[in-house]
Amino acid sequence: MDPDAVDALREAGAGAGDAGAAEGADADGRVPHGSSDDPDVLDFSANTNPETPEGVPRVYREALAGSRRYPPDGYPEFRAAAADYLGCAPGQVVPTPGGLAAIRLAIGTAVRPGESVLVPSPSFGEYAREVRLQGGDPAFVAHDDLLDADPAGYSMAVVCNPNNPTGEAADPDRLRAFADRCRAAGTTLLADEAFLDFTAEPSLAGREGVVVARSLTKVFGLPGLRAGFAVAAGRDRDRLATARLTWSLGWPAAAVGTHCLRADGFVAATRERVRRERDRLRERLGERFKVWPSDAPFLLLEPDEPVDEVLDRARRHGIELRDARTFRGLDAHLRAAVRTPGENDRLLDALL
Repeated sequence: MDPDAVDALREAGAGAGDAGAAEGADADGRVPHGSSDDPDVLDFSANTNPETPEGVPRVYREALAGSRRYPPDGYPEFRAAAADYLGCAPGQVVPTPGGLAAIRLAIGTAVRPGESVLVPSPSFGEYAREVRLQGGDPAFVAHDDLLDADPAGYSMAVVCNPNNPTGEAADPDRLRAFADRCRAAGTTLLADEAFLDFTAEPSLAGREGVVVARSLTKVFGLPGLRAGFAVAAGRDRDRLATARLTWSLGWPAAAVGTHCLRADGFVAATRERVRRERDRLRERLGERFKVWPSDAPFLLLEPDEPVDEVLDRARRHGIELRDARTFRGLDAHLRAAVRTPGENDRLLDALL
């Protein structure tokens, strides 16, 4: 790793509490994320499904027995399931230990020191961090203006769809047009589709010039499993396949991931529950907060009182919310996940 790139990253992270904190990294260059490891806390800070597909424990137990030997590095069953899930070719699927690993792999194979990358803002802070780790320069663009930007002269452009933390999905026609402009300009488009499973919008998987990053963390409720994949075609796929770690998924992750990717009924039921509960939460929370429209399993909130007071009130009720002030450009915001109806009732009781 380039020492100068690491130094630049540390300098950027040192001012994370300031209004100009580009991505909210801390002094060690780490980006804050939602999630609580306290088992007694109801966690609305992480955007993961509180439910998992039927049969996951059984599949995990059976796969654990095989973990005394290395898994097949080709991962044929996992690739086939991922390809069926997204409608691409199995050979275009590159297994990774989580969606963030797919993002790192994509940026690491496309960005060289001194090159610039179009990055949405506010959005997932890891994009800028990974660009800086490669010695690149993140060029921030308002997330809702990015699809109108000119990609010429940039080594990569990043789209988060739906965007985190604002929650809106990109217009499919505008997104495809932007992908075409990126390809014409020789700019790789990285499409982070971690939350696209919660919508009926089509994936960009398999499109020339596009690297798609997918996660099994969010819709399948398995953040600790660390399973995901990238999808790319042509030279982009070749670079990813060459650079990825050997045995990038353990036996349990590959087996459970394959099982989940075939759980079509579970995904459909999850989408409907999230849609219904998101609408309900948005209507009720709108009585006291400014609430952004969302296509994702979370809502961005702006209270009419100090953020710390809302966070403290929620904690007194055993609830953890996401302090969204660590996102670039947000200084008075919270993010709340959409969970089960009973859990969402607890959130409403605490906040209203």
